[in-house]
Amino acid sequence: VEDRGPGVEGISTPYMIQHKIIGAPPAYALFDNARRARLGMSRDEYRLEMGKLFAPFTKVAATNPHSISKEIYSAEELAEITPANRMISDPYPRRMVARDQVNQGAALLLTSVANAQELGIDESKWVYLHGYADLTERTVIEREDLSKSPASSLSAEKALEFAGIDAADLSYIDLYSCFPIPVFNICDTLGIASDDPRGLTTTGGLPFFGGAGNNYSMHAICSMVPKLRAKPGSFGLIGANGGMMSKYSSGVYSTRPTEFSICDSTPLQLQINALPAPEVAIEANGEATIETFTINYGKDGPASAVVVGRLKESNQRFLANQHSDQPETLQTMIEDEPIGKTIYVSSTDKGNRFSFKP
Repeated sequence: VEDRGPGVEGISTPYMIQHKIIGAPPAYALFDNARRARLGMSRDEYRLEMGKLFAPFTKVAATNPHSISKEIYSAEELAEITPANRMISDPYPRRMVARDQVNQGAALLLTSVANAQELGIDESKWVYLHGYADLTERTVIEREDLSKSPASSLSAEKALEFAGIDAADLSYIDLYSCFPIPVFNICDTLGIASDDPRGLTTTGGLPFFGGAGNNYSMHAICSMVPKLRAKPGSFGLIGANGGMMSKYSSGVYSTRPTEFSICDSTPLQLQINALPAPEVAIEANGEATIETFTINYGKDGPASAVVVGRLKESNQRFLANQHSDQPETLQTMIEDEPIGKTIYVSSTDKGNRFSFKP
C-alpha cells in the first residue's frame, strides 16, 4: 500500500477554519455566489439555474444500479427550499450538495497493449488514454477571481489539445459535480451548454450517485468505458476535481488506438502560478466592500455569515464573520443582496468581524 496521507496541503488553512469555512459547502458557495454576481443574476434566478444544471444528473443516477439515490427531480424541486431540501450554505439547498456519507468502491485495470494481448483480452474492450492534464490552484483566499477556476479550465482545454480534438468531438462527458460551480466552470470554458444533449455525466453526479472525494471519478471512468466500447472510435472527457476546487485532472478516453504519450503539465502549472494574486490582510480593519459571501445554516436555521471582502484603502482581501451580538447583520445578509455592499471590518482575537454600520 502506498500511503500518501490525506492530501489536504494547500486546500484548507487555519485562516479559513477560523472564519467558519469548514468543509466543502461554504467554500464552494463562495465560488458560486461570485459567479452569480458576475452574471448579474438574483438569488432565485441562480438557484433555478443550478437546478436546471443538476436535474438531468438525477435521471442518469436513477438508471445507475450503483447510485445512492434513485429519485428523479425537476429543476424546480432541486431549487425550492423545503424542510426536506433545507439550506446548507447559501446558495445550496441539500439536494445540490455532494453525499459524503456513503461507502463506495471502484476498480479498473490499467495495462500495456502487449500485456493485454498476452492475457487474451479482446481488443474490442481496450480503451486508450489520449490526453490528460493535472493542475493545482492557490489556496481559496489567494485566487484573484473567485468566480472561476483557471487551473481546471486549462486542464480541460489542454487534455483535449493533447488528444487532438475539441469539445465538439466528444460523445460523452462526465464532469465532477460535488456542487454546481465545478460543472459550470468547465462548461463556461469549453462553450458547452448546461443543457447539452450529450449530457454532462455518465455516472449521475455526487449529490445523486453519491460520494465526495476523488474516487468519484474512478466511478466515472468505470461508467464511461462501456459507453466507449459500445460506440467504437468515440471520445469521452472525464474531469476530476479535488479539495476546494483546488486541483483538477482531465482525461480524454477512446477505443481508437493511440501510442501513449506523456502529457507534461509542468509548463501549464507555471502559467497558473504566474497569475496575479491579491494581497491578503489576515487582520483587517476599516471600510470595505463584499466581494462574495455565504451563509452557513444549521438544522435550526441560519448560523453564521462568511464574507470575502476588499479593504477600500488598500484593496487587500480578507475573510470575516458577522458580530455574534448583531443578529440584524445576519438578517440583512439574508434579505438583501450583500455583494458590492459597504461593510466595516475590525480584527479581534477570534478573527475578523464585520457589520453594515461603523
